[in-house]
Amino acid sequence: MSDEAATVNSESVLTVLVAALMNLGIALAKLIAGILGGSAAMVSEAAHSAADTVTQVMLYIALRNSAKPADDRHPFGYGSTAYLWAALAAALTFVAGGLFSITHGFHSLHEGAEGDFLLSYIVLGISFVLEAVSFGRTIVQLRHESERWSVRPRTFLRHTPDTSLKAVFLEDLAALIGLVLAATGLALTEATGNPVFDGTASILIGVLLLVVAVTLGHANVSLLIGKSLPPRFRGAVRSELEGGEHITAVQDLLTLQLGPTSVIIAAKIDFSDSASGDQIERTCRELEARLRERFPMVMYVFLSPWGEADPRVGTQAD
Repeated sequence: MSDEAATVNSESVLTVLVAALMNLGIALAKLIAGILGGSAAMVSEAAHSAADTVTQVMLYIALRNSAKPADDRHPFGYGSTAYLWAALAAALTFVAGGLFSITHGFHSLHEGAEGDFLLSYIVLGISFVLEAVSFGRTIVQLRHESERWSVRPRTFLRHTPDTSLKAVFLEDLAALIGLVLAATGLALTEATGNPVFDGTASILIGVLLLVVAVTLGHANVSLLIGKSLPPRFRGAVRSELEGGEHITAVQDLLTLQLGPTSVIIAAKIDFSDSASGDQIERTCRELEARLRERFPMVMYVFLSPWGEADPRVGTQAD
């Protein structure tokens, strides 16, 4: 793994750990306030934060495992384990938390909060501040990485293979929205005495969790089964290859995201008829070095001349 890729991985690990510690404390506070106040929305928010905490733990495991170096049994490394763990996290925690919140909300539609709301408001306020701090750190990392690629943060978030960053961003955003929903449900229940508002808030929090679960699950499964790089990245790689000496065209270009910080590139290249075998080999080595220098996440490069067999050179450069 390159130094830059290792730095990105370290930033993601720190972001995940900060979010996990905050979510654990928030979950306990919400649970206590929900039990004392009898609020379905607060209990759902506790489940929400508990789901976030478990997710962060699983993402941490994913990041640590994906950073293991390649070996004989896994020659392309362990990068895809990050997507497996992240997909499991989405399925097991968000869906579980979402279904619990929805079910609990329906059961509480006619049995709303009856205790002291003051503690719940205090916990919601503190939770909002802590979640905002975590969300702020995620935004900083998102902007830093999007600037590295000279793209908008929204575009980077949609295409980034670092699903841990995407997960933390969506979790923090959903947490802030969930806190607003819980506070609104409590306030309306307190003002009207109607428990429907508190129960409805719990249901909406559950729906929010399910939306996040489906979004993250789809992103991770897509990467897990094998996904090419974004069009802009592929275009940049193609331009780099076409700029090589003695190259007339790039016939086939295949890219694959192996993990959050590892990429494989394979291409069939049409060399000029006048190029010798030594010139082709030198060009392939130079192109590989240029690709790795420009794109630090490129771990493997396979280049071969266009055609069944070219007597001037071997079949690949790596």
